[in-house]
Amino acid sequence: MILGLDVGGTHTDAVLLSNAGIQERVKVSTDPGDLFKSVLSGFSALLAHTDPEKIHRVVISTTLTTNALVQKTMTPVGMIVSAGPGIDPSHFRTGKHYYTVSGSINHRGQEKAPVNEMEIQDIANAMKQDGIEYVGVVSKFCVRNPLHEIQIQRILDTHFKRIFLGHHISGNLNFPRRITTTHLNASVFSLHKEFFAAVEKSLAQMGIMAPIQILKADGGTMTLDASMVFPAQTVLSGPAASIMGAIPHAPEGKDAIVLDIGGTTTDIAFLMDKTPLLEPVGICRGRYKSLIRSLRTSSIGIGGDSALRIKAGKLTIGPDRLGPAMAFGGPGPTPTDAMVVLGVMDKGDRRKALEGVKQIGQALSMSDMDAAEHIFRLCCNIILKKTFEIIDRLNAKPVYTVHDFLESYTLSPSKILLLGGPARFFAKKIKQMYKIDTLAVPESSVANAIGAALARTTCEISLNADTEQGIITAHEEDFVEPISGSYSEDDLMETAYTLLKEKAERTGASSDTLEEVEVVEFQAFNIVRNFFPKGKIYRTKMQLKPGLIKGYESVVSPSA
Repeated sequence: MILGLDVGGTHTDAVLLSNAGIQERVKVSTDPGDLFKSVLSGFSALLAHTDPEKIHRVVISTTLTTNALVQKTMTPVGMIVSAGPGIDPSHFRTGKHYYTVSGSINHRGQEKAPVNEMEIQDIANAMKQDGIEYVGVVSKFCVRNPLHEIQIQRILDTHFKRIFLGHHISGNLNFPRRITTTHLNASVFSLHKEFFAAVEKSLAQMGIMAPIQILKADGGTMTLDASMVFPAQTVLSGPAASIMGAIPHAPEGKDAIVLDIGGTTTDIAFLMDKTPLLEPVGICRGRYKSLIRSLRTSSIGIGGDSALRIKAGKLTIGPDRLGPAMAFGGPGPTPTDAMVVLGVMDKGDRRKALEGVKQIGQALSMSDMDAAEHIFRLCCNIILKKTFEIIDRLNAKPVYTVHDFLESYTLSPSKILLLGGPARFFAKKIKQMYKIDTLAVPESSVANAIGAALARTTCEISLNADTEQGIITAHEEDFVEPISGSYSEDDLMETAYTLLKEKAERTGASSDTLEEVEVVEFQAFNIVRNFFPKGKIYRTKMQLKPGLIKGYESVVSPSA
């Protein structure tokens, strides 16, 4: 059996799946100040009547990294950045302990200025005095040659607990994003390690010895050990879980909107022929622009428990949440209270809900029922207005899916898929208001936990071959080998597949998914000097495709 758990901002959802379907499902409140407690509550409730020895896979999606980023509770870390000629790297400063150093490597991977060892030693001593324990190191063209990062790491190794190197992040060239991503990796590492060490220990005490998989932002999973190398990949794993949970219910050959309506926020995503859209470069959230591969999602501050207020004679919803709905003991009126008053939702204390809605009605000179209807309709309008604004922006530029780059494609959704606790209530209203085919997916209240549980392992590799220099590299994998001048495109693909397969096995992929491979990028350049060909440069990127594991079709079939 598989245990899947998704920690949301308001609720933590957990499911226990077998080949026959869903065996158990639970929903517990999330304690934002103690996510570990939330995880354990979910596990404990789920396993009350289950033999833990029957569980062979555990997948967890948490808001741990996202919360640390949003709440600015990340560990202070040091950054050492080497750039050489060009834009001053001080423009990309990540914090107080940020040092730019001498030394440079050019775009072909050739050293132009060496590392100054004494300079690095002095910086190391300064950071140690300030109590820094984790350091990120980034060289501008490290994906062409990581020599300087490795040299700096050797100097720092005896001074700090862990060093994070920029060339391990991604095979893509983007110096500012690499700095941000390396900094984020180092900043969340101690939090991530401590949290999951406690989870692993607690699961062992419950008798669960199955390996833990962590959901990533790209909708795939990785092993717990792999997550220690790149913990920042867990940022925004919650929206990814929602998308994976919606995929089985999306229409074939058509576009669909995915709305995960929670208590605090609504996550918005899109599917094209059951395929998620991809952030083409990496996650962007506020000032953080990264190289973290991610499914494309947007989040707005409106949900079932959003606070209702009257401002300048008009009703506003969110973006904050003061607590649960008044119908469930909360302090103020929410959209959930409106649904209870309208009879759309048959749970909760209607008398308490009516108290809250009456406050809004009196301020707007409306009857109780009219006020409740106004609240519910406005909530739907805000969500859909934002959704269509995002569609307009997407259609103004090329669209990337996890499989393809579509330059002239126009996104035109024919269906809306809803997930989350209040999904079935919103689905009826949205369909009535917008005349769009709208479905609350089966098991919508825990569909994100199902998506996390069934997501398969994903990974990618970037490979560069230069026949003039006689070398092939995948520096993010610490791979370097000599090649001959006759090295061909076929040779490149064979090497790429071998490396990808090895990486997939390390990160937890099952044998039945190792053939789910695709080439997402290929480039070939002739090297010409004095009008004569001197060699070729080949570059490719290959990935293990995102998707759902096999053998659990009964769980995700539309009729399940």
